[in-house]
Amino acid sequence: MTEKQFYDWQTLGGTDDVMRFVNALESADILWCAIGGVAVNHWAAEQMVTLDVDFVVAADSIEKAEKALLDAGFTAERFDWSINFKGTSKVGIQLMTEGSYRDFAERGVAADVHGILLRVASLEDTLTGKVRAWSDPTRRQSKRLKDLADIARLVESHPELWERLNDELRSQIERPQS
Repeated sequence: MTEKQFYDWQTLGGTDDVMRFVNALESADILWCAIGGVAVNHWAAEQMVTLDVDFVVAADSIEKAEKALLDAGFTAERFDWSINFKGTSKVGIQLMTEGSYRDFAERGVAADVHGILLRVASLEDTLTGKVRAWSDPTRRQSKRLKDLADIARLVESHPELWERLNDELRSQIERPQS
């Protein structure tokens, strides 16, 4: 079974939705990148299946991205800090509209995640995003624990990131072996 087949099996057809999402943004010539768990999967040594594709675009491309995804057959629901899209699979696609992630798209890099070619946030931006998410006291405990695990996965794969962690994170994550 290939990575793509495994992902498709885990997400009940998510490969098609993710590829349709990527094609829609690329065809519309929108600068974008995936953040969150998808980006962690690119930078960490081992991938984990995620049912979310969180992504960002430049502030002036939000409406264009929404139109491109609606035209590609996704449905949309607006929230204060995001627009959530749904296709035909279990995968949820979330456009983060909150300002602190807006610069990530311009630093995004090409990546192969689960056998799907897409763009992800830079290593540093991926860590920054995960630390922000983990630091949010309003997030559910289960999400904050996953964020902590993702930070640990990044640091294990890239020991140089240890220096970027605050004292609270250093007390919860083991220093990687150099």
